Amino acid sequence: MTGFVHANDPVVHLGVQRVGAAAQAVKDLQFGGNGLRGTASLLLAAGVSALLVVANQFIEAWSDGHLLAAWMLLWLVAFAALALLATPARHGAALLRRAARLWDQARRRAAEDERTWNAALHDARIMADLSRAMNGIAVQDARRYRF
Repeated sequence: MTGFVHANDPVVHLGVQRVGAAAQAVKDLQFGGNGLRGTASLLLAAGVSALLVVANQFIEAWSDGHLLAAWMLLWLVAFAALALLATPARHGAALLRRAARLWDQARRRAAEDERTWNAALHDARIMADLSRAMNGIAVQDARRYRF
């Protein structure tokens, strides 16, 4: 006698779904926001933290009996760093976002050029169009550099 077994096992592994969701969340976090506040805050926190570590190293060397004065000096350095580094951190964040956007655009253009070239290798009409376009550009360049 032959019978059928109906298994209700999931088609996709749950771990793979979680990893995919986490990767998408990281991608959304990285390129998602439209403001610079998060990136600027991160850069500011990193700069202030580095400055506080250096100040702490200097203060530990001479704060044997002056712990309160050292603590006050460390907080003075922290607040001064927050005040002085806020604008450069904002500008640095804007520069990083602009560079990332330009890199992404260049990468997409290169991928599109690669797809077009691969299609042209298999289709003579596309190759003829590319050849005509490149020849027209060469003629314009020659005319522009004529003395």
